[in-house]
Amino acid sequence: MTRWDNVGPVCSLKSVTLLVALIPELLFLGAGVQLQDNGYDGLLIAINPQVSEDQNLIPNIKEMITEASFYLFNATKRRVFFRNIKILIPTTWKANNYSKVKQELYEKANVIVTDWYGAHGDDPYTLQYRGCGKEGKYIHFTSNFLLNDDLTAGYGPRGKVFVHEWAHLRWGVFDEYNNEKPFYINGQNQIKVTRCSSDITGIFVCEKGPCPQENCIISKLFKEGCMFIYNSTQNATASIMFMQSLSSVVEFCNARTHNQEAPNLQNQMCSLRSAWDVITDSADFNHSFPMNGTGLPPPPVFSLIQAGDKVVCLVLDVSSKMEEADRLLRLQQAAEFYLMQIVEIHTFVGIVSFNSKGEIRAQLHQINSDDDRKLLVSHLPSTVSAEAQTSVCSGLKKGFEVVEKLNGKAHGSVMILVTSGGDEHIGNCLLTVLSSGSTIHSIALGSSVVENLEELSHHTGGVKFFVPDKSNSNSMIDAFSRIPSGTGDIFQQRIQLESTGENVKPHHQLKNTMTVDNSVGNDTTFLVTWQTSGPPEIALVDPNGRKYYTSDFITNPALRTARLCIPGTAEPGLWTYTLNNTHHSLQALKVTVTSRASSSAMPPATVEVFVERDSPRFPHPVMIYANVRKGIYPILNATVTATIEPETADPVVLKLFDDGAGNIQMNAPRKSVGRHEEERKWGFSRVSSGGSFSVLGVPAGPHPDVFPPCKIIDLEVVKVEEEVTLSWTAPGEDYDQGQANSYEIRMSQSLQKIQDDFNNAILVNISKLLSPQQAGTKEIFTFSPKLFTNGPDHQPDGETQESHRIYVAIRAIDKNSLKSAVSNIAQVSLFIPPNSAPVLARDHLILKGVLTAVSSIGIICLTIAVTHYTLNRKKRADKKENGTKLI
Repeated sequence: MTRWDNVGPVCSLKSVTLLVALIPELLFLGAGVQLQDNGYDGLLIAINPQVSEDQNLIPNIKEMITEASFYLFNATKRRVFFRNIKILIPTTWKANNYSKVKQELYEKANVIVTDWYGAHGDDPYTLQYRGCGKEGKYIHFTSNFLLNDDLTAGYGPRGKVFVHEWAHLRWGVFDEYNNEKPFYINGQNQIKVTRCSSDITGIFVCEKGPCPQENCIISKLFKEGCMFIYNSTQNATASIMFMQSLSSVVEFCNARTHNQEAPNLQNQMCSLRSAWDVITDSADFNHSFPMNGTGLPPPPVFSLIQAGDKVVCLVLDVSSKMEEADRLLRLQQAAEFYLMQIVEIHTFVGIVSFNSKGEIRAQLHQINSDDDRKLLVSHLPSTVSAEAQTSVCSGLKKGFEVVEKLNGKAHGSVMILVTSGGDEHIGNCLLTVLSSGSTIHSIALGSSVVENLEELSHHTGGVKFFVPDKSNSNSMIDAFSRIPSGTGDIFQQRIQLESTGENVKPHHQLKNTMTVDNSVGNDTTFLVTWQTSGPPEIALVDPNGRKYYTSDFITNPALRTARLCIPGTAEPGLWTYTLNNTHHSLQALKVTVTSRASSSAMPPATVEVFVERDSPRFPHPVMIYANVRKGIYPILNATVTATIEPETADPVVLKLFDDGAGNIQMNAPRKSVGRHEEERKWGFSRVSSGGSFSVLGVPAGPHPDVFPPCKIIDLEVVKVEEEVTLSWTAPGEDYDQGQANSYEIRMSQSLQKIQDDFNNAILVNISKLLSPQQAGTKEIFTFSPKLFTNGPDHQPDGETQESHRIYVAIRAIDKNSLKSAVSNIAQVSLFIPPNSAPVLARDHLILKGVLTAVSSIGIICLTIAVTHYTLNRKKRADKKENGTKLI
């Protein structure tokens, strides 16, 4: 329930790096919230550090969840409730005997509370980036929504609002209203309100008061100023996904009450299925049964937790395998980068190395200055051992020994584990690690086949990365840069602006231009790394023409790094760097640029990358998402690319899409927020690693085509005049990649027929028209409505001969005749002049039209997708009438 914000047509988002390992290793889904004995355990609510401490916020959160638990229990017919809830208190709040965190991180929260407001102020929303029936990312509330009781007059009780959002988050259902299309014309030529269920009552109101609904039509269009006012007293019990603010609403729409004709996201995304049908098909309902008896479940139990001192230990492999492919050097460079630039001030850091045994290289040392950082860098391993055997358990054991010296426990600590593999005994300490309360981020070098390494990271809330043995890959530094802080304080975190690497020939150069936008600029650092002997010749030019050279950089010859910190706030605009390879051999040269927010009053643009792991076995697709935003505002029209690095093959670069098809859908965008002239001119660039993923069962050799085009879900009617125009976003040959071979468009005067029997609906002949365009292109199809005048045998009940209702759907076909799923169904209301000659409409009738293409970037479904927020806007009701719809 939410609405989109758009910060305007912008940006040049540089690249999103994803490190990929194609190996036969099972990936586990995130533990997250677990349903046991009808109760949800492990729900995590996190308060952003920017939220001011308020004594009423925690009680109000507790009251909301408690109310939601009983409401949810009844709405699901005694099926589920909330049992155990954790509330993560920010470290910016005073300590108050809160329990200490274990593996809870802000980035892992199911619900976040911030003071970042969108264009629609306090609208709660859920970030839904997948498809129907799929879990979302998180629920967002503003602190004002939770504190200001006056808002409940419009949104309804907070507990009911939470259940609406929970249905988005947990079960992947969508809103049943549509602010952009509040009215529609049904198959009987009647004006209907976009609602679910149709039993919800109200009156039409024109500019001067109540009016018949037909007065809201002028020249086939809805009259401006017409509204539908919902009655404050209702008998309808559904639906929670339409208007939970109505006191009578206590249920989700089911097959009996669901309105399939309503032009809303639920019908569009879920193929006309009701919310209750989707919910009951979920794993929660497949693995549980209604509770016996008539009593209510116990109220939720809340735990208040707060992070203490941040404690990090580097656990680094020094076995002889680290000699291969410059692994040790690249580890040293990345670890120095992390210690000098990434890890936050006041963090306690220790260092451990291991081969068959673990060794403590540095006890915990708190970072309070650059000298502290340099001291820790001096303790990084400088050589490898002669021993090839590795024992990850031995390394972690020493790591726990280091961190436990601070508070006696490893709870809340972070282990950054780097290993070259070869350890078959990680499982021996798996239970110990999982119960330690420590979060394990793992980095696998060379080969991603490290048994049980995935479990170590996944089940402790960490991230697993893979770094291929490629000299020009900057993925080791990218992995260290991506390790989350766990606090959610974006104003204190380093943001990666640039990451590039090339094998540069002798006396050639690596030259690029990158952007520093005005939302960042503090502590901007340029890091240059090289492979052999001395540094390259470095030249850096800022937007004003000021030049920096090698002599301005702080050089570490042993680690082959050079670092330049720009004093003050870096000048926004285009920066150009040039690295000259002055040596007589090929040289791997790499550049990394990081910065911090320029102001605490304006959140910087960020990109979060993650990989869908629901279907890791070939031939199921893997979906990659990038969440590009500024605060809570999604940023539209960014140029986003994903670089996928397999173990041995060359990197694969894919462009991600962001506006219109596939398994991501948004409500109407919010208004653009103002952007500075510099942003409009230069845009911005961000880089983020998405971790690693594995695919099971990939054939060793060539395999037959098993990937159809993806489902089109943005088919819509964009114009109805003398002709009807449809639009949709082109899918690809293989899901959202490439170019499909043809389209199949069918139409019917029966919604059920085209839904249930697409193959026998009216076929539209487009065989003589142009082939489908490249994936992401906007397609347009125009036809004459005169072709759809009804014959007497096909006249729907109650419909006059002058009006006709047509339902349209489409699917794409690739060159090997693999067909996509049938698209969402578009609805067309035709008004035919009385003198028009009728044309019999038979299911075998072939229709002709015109197909054109308009260049556009679309968001396509299953393999690659860019995450915007699916901000399903909360149904806001009028304080007095409990609901107003304005056209």
